Amino acid sequence: MPANLAVVNPVAVDVGRVLDEGRWAGYQKRLVSLTALAIIFDGVDLQLFGIAVPAIMRDWHLTRADLAPVLALGYVGMILGGSVGGILGDRLGRRVAIIASMITFAVMTAAIGATNGVAALGMVRLLAGVGLGGALPNAAALASEYVPLRYRPFAVTLTIVCVPLGGTLAGLAAIPVLPALGWRALFVLGGLMPMVAAICMAPFLAESPRYLARHPRRWPELAVILRRIGHTIAPNAAFTDSRDTSNARASLATLLGPELRHDTIAVSLAFLASLLAIYTGFSWIPAMLTAAGLGATVASAGITVFNLGGVVGAVLGGLVIIRLGSRSTMLTMAAGAVGAAIAMSALNLTAVASPVPVLIMLTVLGGLINAVQTTLYALAAHVYPTSVRATGVGTVVGVGRLGALLSPYTGAWALDAGGPPAFFGVFAVAMTAAFAALAAVRRNIAPARRA
Repeated sequence: MPANLAVVNPVAVDVGRVLDEGRWAGYQKRLVSLTALAIIFDGVDLQLFGIAVPAIMRDWHLTRADLAPVLALGYVGMILGGSVGGILGDRLGRRVAIIASMITFAVMTAAIGATNGVAALGMVRLLAGVGLGGALPNAAALASEYVPLRYRPFAVTLTIVCVPLGGTLAGLAAIPVLPALGWRALFVLGGLMPMVAAICMAPFLAESPRYLARHPRRWPELAVILRRIGHTIAPNAAFTDSRDTSNARASLATLLGPELRHDTIAVSLAFLASLLAIYTGFSWIPAMLTAAGLGATVASAGITVFNLGGVVGAVLGGLVIIRLGSRSTMLTMAAGAVGAAIAMSALNLTAVASPVPVLIMLTVLGGLINAVQTTLYALAAHVYPTSVRATGVGTVVGVGRLGALLSPYTGAWALDAGGPPAFFGVFAVAMTAAFAALAAVRRNIAPARRA
């Protein structure tokens, strides 16, 4: 028998052991790639609004304060989507929840291009937020449940890092599209692409094997997936999961029970603080740079490098977590983000200033903040068992979205009250709070065992 095939008991297959101790095969990598593709589009549509804010303000003669409620409604939708999408993923399947979320945010993003008036804009953005919020917790759960234990933090990080990667692509696309076609066309294109992608990927995105193991009527589907990974499965096999003994029903009460309460609170606060920082950047960096006189091109470049730094930082963070564990790695990244924010508050942002130092520091700041926020998904997926994983991740991210909800008002207030120094002071305070919350987490990802 080939060495790469795992021999399993034809009567009872332990899915937890087979997955956790097996190899990371090409089929699993393709499944993680499809999950990541969904999140690339999530990141694109998430950040299109912040990129379009200066153009909308100019066309509709609005102020930052006028658009702050619209930004906030989008984050309200994401809070609802995270909670509802997580429960949907645990009860109906991660795959169903991801595809449904993609179609929702695709349709609503395209609809933004047809809105006229702040009220209509806010309502459509609210509905788009429901889809955007529902995709992330299910993607984190799905990616974590495809791969062996030793690669799990990296797989989740590679999936969620596609949010800033999508933001990078959105910033690059906006450079030619905004001046040539306008912001309405930008939203229409941003909606059509994920809609087509959702339809095309639906037949190829497999359900989580660990989710399927809990539903006997879907065991034939599970057997097909395990064979494609490279395991030998008998035609009449039954399935168990020794690595997940929890039978708790997916509910918010379970997350606040004695076993999970402490880490649920700590991880929620870490998400809240880091998302306050990250969405303050997503919402206001282009407008802040434009107001400073640096021009629309530098504004688009600023949000692009903020996201691109996040892609690099998150990937490196995921690799280091495999080696050193989550606690020391994430605390170091959070402390570095505080230092970078303080350094940025001292920069001179004027029309005559060179944009190069600004873009370099935005790259560093975005790298560190995105690295913390992205690897938090891997930490959350580690904290919760399979039966409540999507609900748990969705809930802590949903609580964290309160930070995103505050970001439009916090960023606008800081810019109006103290300009760029106060704006970057918000980042420093938020990441200090994230550091404190991470220090309180008990179920950290352990370092990889040395051979």
